Amino acid sequence: MGCLHAVLFLSLGSLVVGEITNKGWWKDTVFYQIYPRSFMDYNGDGVGDLKGITSKLEHFVDAGIGAVWISPIYTSPMVDFGYDIANFREIDPIFGNLADFQALTAKAKQLGIKVILDFVPNHTSDEHEWFKKSVQGIAPYDKYYVWRDGTVDDDGTRLPPNNWISVFSGPAWTFNEQRGQWYFHQFAEQQPDLNYFNTLVQSEMKNVLSFWLSLGVDGFRVDAVPHLVEVEDLTDEPLSNTPGVNPNDYPYLDHIYTKDHELTYQIIKEWKDLLDDYADSTNTDEKVLMTEAYTDLPNTMRYYDCGVQIPFNFKFIMEISNDSTAVDYKNAIETWLDNMPKTGVANWVMGNHDRSRTASRFPDRADQMTMLAMILPGVAVTYNGEEIGMTDTWISWANTQDPQACNTDPDRYEVHSRDPNRSPFQWDATKNAGFSTSATTWIPVNSNYLVLNLKQEKQDLISHYKVYQALTKLRKETVLREGEYEVKIVNNQVLAVIRTHVEGGVTEKVILLINFDNSVGKTVDLTASSIADKSAKTSVYTSNVQFRTTVGAEIDATKIQLPAKASIVLLSRSGAAHITGSIFLMIFALVIKHFLIQSD
Repeated sequence: MGCLHAVLFLSLGSLVVGEITNKGWWKDTVFYQIYPRSFMDYNGDGVGDLKGITSKLEHFVDAGIGAVWISPIYTSPMVDFGYDIANFREIDPIFGNLADFQALTAKAKQLGIKVILDFVPNHTSDEHEWFKKSVQGIAPYDKYYVWRDGTVDDDGTRLPPNNWISVFSGPAWTFNEQRGQWYFHQFAEQQPDLNYFNTLVQSEMKNVLSFWLSLGVDGFRVDAVPHLVEVEDLTDEPLSNTPGVNPNDYPYLDHIYTKDHELTYQIIKEWKDLLDDYADSTNTDEKVLMTEAYTDLPNTMRYYDCGVQIPFNFKFIMEISNDSTAVDYKNAIETWLDNMPKTGVANWVMGNHDRSRTASRFPDRADQMTMLAMILPGVAVTYNGEEIGMTDTWISWANTQDPQACNTDPDRYEVHSRDPNRSPFQWDATKNAGFSTSATTWIPVNSNYLVLNLKQEKQDLISHYKVYQALTKLRKETVLREGEYEVKIVNNQVLAVIRTHVEGGVTEKVILLINFDNSVGKTVDLTASSIADKSAKTSVYTSNVQFRTTVGAEIDATKIQLPAKASIVLLSRSGAAHITGSIFLMIFALVIKHFLIQSD
């Protein structure tokens, strides 16, 4: 069965064909991950909520963001902060209620912002009604989860069915006294895995998707996809032989039987068909499916074949570090683009709620990473706070809340904790960074909020936010929406990303240059490197905050001076009048803003 289905229905006595509208709206959109606990607290209880998000939706318009993905807001005991779901069709009271959600989507629609929901299909909370009935052996819920008998050793100690380890460390099996069996959980013991070999479970989860589609969501980000299905025969997994790994930690085993199962891809394909059918039958905009899959490249690319528009590209998270070279970056970029299907659209994820913030992973290079996401072809994904360069917050063992860290010990928790990159958004320099009026927040606010906050960055002549805004404006230009791309290495340590659009004898280019030398400046000749034509007019569009340049200034393309760690975006045009009206107006507006702020 194909991905798109024509749906016929009668309307006013006439035969009407359903149609998916606004196809491809997502292809050059900037998506933004909202971590709801940390975005904005409306009711003053120290935890972010839906009304808080709604009150700040204009921020996304101002920043040039076209779609928001909201991390889990469903009813939950919050063992894993919303990723342990007790009811897939209700909003947890800590965030609000369904009316609040509908108010959010209604306002977002008015502002032209798409809303994507986090979908967590691998497991439920142990407080979900399905699991409670499964424990009691009540049909059909008795087969909704992965239950197995274990063994008993000579000492009478119960042993789990096999050696599988949880992502959160320790055995992936927990014994339930009432049922007298072990249940499987890829994550915390309070997060029992669903049994996707059961077609009733598959139907239940399709119904969940349909429910939220009926409330107006524009798509879903699917959590932890590779973990969805495991082998039924429970074969022990082999050792990974990774040096220095604790035997209780997830990397100790090679997870060849608990990840990337063939059935997973079939299920994802059916979910994508469901989204297409819904948009088709309701004559609404194309619905988007985004998948989170920490797996190898071939398995990741298979999600494209299932119809997934945005299988998350984690290369800049998993393979690139602060020690990476220009060559490493070039390889990471080209490996994804070269392996992607010809009909696929690339995406660039720089950070998320599970990984250290970009500004902390790449000191003095936060703008560089934003530039890469915005200039490279395809979808850009921004994590909560990265548009202003927020950094990780140190959290003590006593204040640690992340179960992934709490399941370890005071000596190892920092390596496992995701709390530091989940601190509240820094809106201004008032109490709690303007996030909450509460005496305390659910997790500490970073102490640097007094100098690093959105309000200040809007006022500053040069800031991470100003760079971000300039880049999202530039993405609207044809050269970035339709232009060809090329990645080059210049002078061994300078990465050049070139986007080119030719029309009517006019060649327009956007050129990103990044100096990967941490101590020595570089001189770049764009003409000698065949990046820009000798007759082209080249001007500065923006640069990283440490490299203070004059926006709109014409620059000699034969001797561009790049300080250590510097990154700069240039505009080049040849073949006719040197600047198009739209780009001229954009540069003119930036220059005027520059002088207005300076005069204040």
